[in-house]
Amino acid sequence: MSLESKKKILVVDDDADFVESVSLFLEHNNFTVLKARDGSQGLKLARMEQPDLILMDVMMNERTEGFFTVQEMRRTPELAATPIFILSALYETQAGFRVKPQSSWLAHDEFIAKPVDMRALLEKIRARLGAGQAAGEG
Repeated sequence: MSLESKKKILVVDDDADFVESVSLFLEHNNFTVLKARDGSQGLKLARMEQPDLILMDVMMNERTEGFFTVQEMRRTPELAATPIFILSALYETQAGFRVKPQSSWLAHDEFIAKPVDMRALLEKIRARLGAGQAAGEG
């Protein structure tokens, strides 16, 4: 896969270890990874770089920062159609909490519980982007 055709994924999360592990995994599987440590940095980077997909944490500096960042991205014309996957431990920490992708107040494409199953995440990303199925398996 040539550099020009690599899909760009923006990872927005305040957990540096998580960002690094996800980034290494995605880079190994032929994706270009952009990193942001909070919602405002993620929004700025997304506007500048136009990623193909965004992985967004919910609870960063503020408890609901990711939700508000997703809403702002959906209001930004050049990001409105960009797939957004919410990655959060909310399923584990908040009893009974469930967010469905069709929730009009959030408008994300997937909600994936942490700890993240990296293989399942990769499958969902590839299904959404149609990215090289055989490239970089390992």
